[in-house]
Amino acid sequence: MPKISVEIPGELLADLDEHVGDDGKFVNRSDAVRASVRKTLDVLDEIDARHGRLEEDATGDDDE
Repeated sequence: MPKISVEIPGELLADLDEHVGDDGKFVNRSDAVRASVRKTLDVLDEIDARHGRLEEDATGDDDE
């Protein structure tokens, strides 16, 4: 799995960390960020579909 690096404000990281760990929704930061990216892309796909901007043959499969 490829790795990326991002810079985010400390306040946003603190908010993220509230949802990570034994009492949180996510096991670690990576899981939280992956879930957020997936959700954002799903929402963007829904918006594109409503506006007729999706390609007909788009499968959503990831070759990477």
